[in-house]
Amino acid sequence: MAFIQHRMCNRRAVMEKEPEKSVKGRPETKRANPNIDGGWAWMMVLSSFLVHLLVMGSQMALGILNMEWLEEFGQSRGLTAWVSSLSMGITLIVGPFIGLFINTCGCRKTTMIGGFLTSLGWVLSAYATSVHFLFITFGVTAGIGSGMVYLPAVVMVGQYFQKRRALAQGLSTTGTGFGTFLITVLLKYLCAEFGWRNAMIIQGAVTLNLCVCGALMRPLDQVEKNWRDCMEKISDHKEISGPTLLDNEDGKANGVLHEEVKNGTATVDHETSCNKESTINEMVTKDMSKLGILKTVTRMTVAVRSGCRAWYSSYFGTASLFTNKVFVAFVFWALLAYCSFVIPFIHLPEVVKLYGVSEQNNIFPLTSIIAIVHIFGKIILGYLGDLPCVSAWNAFIVSNFTLGVSILILPLMHTYTSLALVCALIGFSSGYFSLMPVVTEDLVGIKQLANAYGIIICANGISALLGPPFAGWIYDITQKYDYSFYVCGLLYMVGIICLLLEPCLKSKNELSEKSNASPEV
Repeated sequence: MAFIQHRMCNRRAVMEKEPEKSVKGRPETKRANPNIDGGWAWMMVLSSFLVHLLVMGSQMALGILNMEWLEEFGQSRGLTAWVSSLSMGITLIVGPFIGLFINTCGCRKTTMIGGFLTSLGWVLSAYATSVHFLFITFGVTAGIGSGMVYLPAVVMVGQYFQKRRALAQGLSTTGTGFGTFLITVLLKYLCAEFGWRNAMIIQGAVTLNLCVCGALMRPLDQVEKNWRDCMEKISDHKEISGPTLLDNEDGKANGVLHEEVKNGTATVDHETSCNKESTINEMVTKDMSKLGILKTVTRMTVAVRSGCRAWYSSYFGTASLFTNKVFVAFVFWALLAYCSFVIPFIHLPEVVKLYGVSEQNNIFPLTSIIAIVHIFGKIILGYLGDLPCVSAWNAFIVSNFTLGVSILILPLMHTYTSLALVCALIGFSSGYFSLMPVVTEDLVGIKQLANAYGIIICANGISALLGPPFAGWIYDITQKYDYSFYVCGLLYMVGIICLLLEPCLKSKNELSEKSNASPEV
């Protein structure tokens, strides 16, 4: 009787819990996630802001270290410029492969690993004995680590925002401007007080904060997923351990005790029953641990397979991004444009020396002017991109055209005031970076954003890799930076022409889609 009553109590308890589970489950599946456009989404903006400050800001301030390396190792400007170009270029070139990491491991783990690699690259570079040593430690190691941090920071902001995407991207990418201004001042002070080697060690320690930024990158569905996993484990534990330990053994023990007391002929061996229960408990816990390991391995395998398939189909499958002609034109622009953007940051300190305005530049550096105005440019362009009356694509093209013209006319300015005005134009128009993820998402959709933006920054990386050494080699031949700015500015204009072809390419894509859809109707 005790056994039957125990079973009935268990069934009654389960029946009482099931309606509560179903009632609680309904609103959770239908309720919109409160973290989209609010809540934890702003923590994503903060995390991405710090990533841009520490990664992109550091790279834009490499002109200070470039001058130190020229004095230390006595190599040519073209060869020395390869160090900063490798770091910038590899940060962006590895974008498509980082997309594979994101598809399999997620943004959080990818960012934390990348933060450690970036810090390691800075610290190891402090012990460099030659420029070629810096190629490996700073260019490759820190470059790969920076790439593993940069792409997830952009993707996570795009996932958390729908209505205010451009403004959110603008606020997060202002970290580049703040970082350029702050880290330029920091590196100048550290190099003057402690030398460039100790300065790189200190900067490497600061860069470890990228791991904290990665820890903040919580997936959107993590709370719901954790709750479901917890409920599954509880139900599995009840199914495995409930009938075995409570129902069978307790029922048998109660029945035996009742009969033995009734007959008055036998005694209970407590030690034997305790041993049986302990052995059964050990077997159950072992089985549950094995089952948990199998579940973990299965989930990892499925995640890796699905991530690799999504990555492969995005680049080589029938749903390849390269079937979108507007996106292909966008990639050509990225190949030609970025080299012009990074040249002022790398070679502007030396241009200032050649033009004899070093004293004024020491009071307020031109790179700091670019950085400060760059912050306002990103916020303003991001705000304009979210307005319904303004096309993000048109704002993107106008800002690019302004930047190309500014780079072309910069060598014609020989006074500090005129250089400051042109640098302010460069800083404001380069705020188009806040519109790049928005424009990319409009072209390919949110599901393909990680892979598509990986391709775009890879093209930017190739451009950044070749641009500064190209400018340095032109200077070694002509002893002037004028021609390098002219050539890179013209290449930028060619890239803008690729963007202006968008209406023609878009209309052709729409006509082909309509012709493909008409036979089905």
